[in-house]
Amino acid sequence: MKNESESKLKEDILDLTPKAFTIRVYGILLDRSRVLVSDEFVRGNYFTKFPGGGLELGEGTRECLKREFKEEANLEVEIVEHIYTTDYYQVSAFNPSQQIIAIYYFVKPIDKIDLATKTTPFDFAPEQVADLKGQSEVFRWIDWNNFSEDDMHLPIDKRVAQLIKENFTAHAERVVGL
Repeated sequence: MKNESESKLKEDILDLTPKAFTIRVYGILLDRSRVLVSDEFVRGNYFTKFPGGGLELGEGTRECLKREFKEEANLEVEIVEHIYTTDYYQVSAFNPSQQIIAIYYFVKPIDKIDLATKTTPFDFAPEQVADLKGQSEVFRWIDWNNFSEDDMHLPIDKRVAQLIKENFTAHAERVVGL
């Protein structure tokens, strides 16, 4: 009986082990003394993350990030500098059969930023959150002096927020010209 229950436990563990990788690419956009974040509603959950999204088959990470900014924010960006690539195991918050690999870059807008933003977290119109199976996104600027890892909801974003806050002065001149 013991071998049977051990075997069942091993099968259960294997069932929980991710079977695929999901590659996500995110951009840190700093403008003057603020950072752009995306407040999102996905399948009944609210979270704040950096702008970006999933890598599609046939595209590189930089192409992906440019496409995501164009699709989501109607903003053309230049990729400035690689910040971080996930260096630990992280299961997807939305699909436990997938392991997340996330890549982060500093980005700069190519043109003037003309983006509708909110000032309050999760400031969605009622119709944006009416469908619990749907998803919506709004953008928000956070003042750099008030920004911290606590503003972010996803574990990798928290790590990146901490990294950029710790090392910001070393990158400020190159990234935003401060």
